[in-house]
Amino acid sequence: MSVADDIAASPADAILSRRSVRAFSSTAVARETVERILALASFAPNGSDIQPWRVFVVQGVHRDRLCQAILAADGADAPGYQEEYQYYPSEWFEPYLGRRRQLGKALYQLAGVGRGDSLAMKRQNARNYVFFDAPVGLFFSLDKRLAYGAWIDIGAFLQSLMIAARGEGLHSCPQQSFSKYHRIVRDHVPIPADDILVCGMALGHADPAAAVNQLVPERVPVSAFATFLWE
Repeated sequence: MSVADDIAASPADAILSRRSVRAFSSTAVARETVERILALASFAPNGSDIQPWRVFVVQGVHRDRLCQAILAADGADAPGYQEEYQYYPSEWFEPYLGRRRQLGKALYQLAGVGRGDSLAMKRQNARNYVFFDAPVGLFFSLDKRLAYGAWIDIGAFLQSLMIAARGEGLHSCPQQSFSKYHRIVRDHVPIPADDILVCGMALGHADPAAAVNQLVPERVPVSAFATFLWE
């Protein structure tokens, strides 16, 4: 498959072909391409046009040094690292627990991770910290003094960015997993002290030969989440 074949032809195609890619090729991505994607994403809707997001892009030696530092801490199970904010509930419940388990089972099967193989699971999780081999990594932060609305805004920004990437023939994977090692990220990325690290993101060309990229999560029908009060 050529790069041209992978470019989304329409908004609907971009949305339907966007997925969390977990294996990237080594094909380089030009800085100008990333800048175009970010410029498009900046038109995402946001309250009172405050545009609260901050973005930090790492590539080359900057990316590699950061990845090596996090891998060293993760591989050693170094103590003292924890997420800046709680992403998941403390106790899971249905229907969310079932959906999470279904995705995890499908992902681990494609990744060749056996049931109960904790070492293989840890190795697969560590793939996050090399951006799944994507050549470009991004980090997103918000000023801690902002309220919940800014989190809605940055969510719209992130989706806009990932859809814009499809227009350039690129794929992505949003990664909240970097939050655990936010202190290491700050050693390599100039995130302001008053900001919170929201997530990272891998950006590049998907590896078409990787089995893990065959994962297509199921979506529930509209009737499962939408209520119509319609005359």
